[in-house]
Amino acid sequence: MGLYDRYVVPRLVTCACGTKPVIKQRQKVVPKAVGTVLEFGIGAGHNLPHYDSSRIDRVIGVDPCKTSWELASERAANLDFDVEFIQGSALDVPVEDASVDSVLITFTLCTVPDPMAALKEAKRTLKPGGKVYFCEHGLSPDERVAKWQNRINPLWKKVFGGCHINRDTAGLLVDAGFKLDELEQMYLPGTPTIAGFNTWGEASLG
Repeated sequence: MGLYDRYVVPRLVTCACGTKPVIKQRQKVVPKAVGTVLEFGIGAGHNLPHYDSSRIDRVIGVDPCKTSWELASERAANLDFDVEFIQGSALDVPVEDASVDSVLITFTLCTVPDPMAALKEAKRTLKPGGKVYFCEHGLSPDERVAKWQNRINPLWKKVFGGCHINRDTAGLLVDAGFKLDELEQMYLPGTPTIAGFNTWGEASLG
C-alpha cells in the first residue's frame, strides 16, 4: 500500500462519507440494526452515532485500513455498547458462522474488490432470520448517467481508493441469494449526479 492509499485516501473518503446528505442516509438505515452487528467497512466510524443502543448488544467492525479506524476514536468513545475493531477484509471475516443478527453495509460494496465474495460472507455469518441493512451509491438506472459513470469509473477508482460508482447494489444482493425486503432509491441532493444515485433498504436470507 502506497503513501497515498495509506494516508490520503482514508481522509478523503472520511470527508466524502461525512457530508450532510450521506449522514441523512445513514440515519435511515443504521438504527434498524439489532443484536450483534457485523459492520463491513466501518472506516472512520461514521455509523456509530446512529446506532440505537437499546436495540443492539455490540458492533463488530471490519475494515482493512487501521488509519481510518484511528480517525474514529472520538466517535467510539462513550458509547453505550461495545465496539470491536477487526483489521481485515470483508472477503474473509474472522467471525463464526451464523453468529450475528445484523450485517450493516454502508458505502462499502462500492469499494470491496469482490462484492459477491463479501455478500457470501454476510450470508455465512448471519443467524437464521438475520438481515442485511444496506445503503450504497452506485449504478444509475438513467442510461445517460450510467454511460458517464462507466466512462469515469477507471479514474474514480484510482482517486478514491478502489471505489466504483457503477455497481448495481440491488442486483448484487439478489444475485448473492438475498431477498430484498425493503428497497428505496434516489439521487442525493447536493451530490454530483454520477456519484449520487443511492440505494438503501434491508434484505434477508433467501
